[in-house]
Amino acid sequence: MLYMIVGLDVENSLEKRLSARPDHVTRLKQLQNEGRLILAGPNPALDTSEPGDAGFTGSLIVAEFDSLEAAKAWADEDPYIAAGVYKDVIVKPYIRVLP
Repeated sequence: MLYMIVGLDVENSLEKRLSARPDHVTRLKQLQNEGRLILAGPNPALDTSEPGDAGFTGSLIVAEFDSLEAAKAWADEDPYIAAGVYKDVIVKPYIRVLP
């Protein structure tokens, strides 16, 4: 089943994000290589694809896992959590309707 993982950033997370990003992206690429990643990306703090120093307010990942518990366990191991980027992470089942 698909699950959405929403990470909500702490204030002024940009420096922490940048330092943990390579490890974060490596894990996403692993999901992609396994054919389990539907989409992933950050939420810019400004209404632009290049928010500069304003940084980001969070991230969204939609991927396939065997269970809610497996999705939560995967999310708990995110390098952004270890680096202090996320203040909260929400994991919920997700049903893709379109496209």
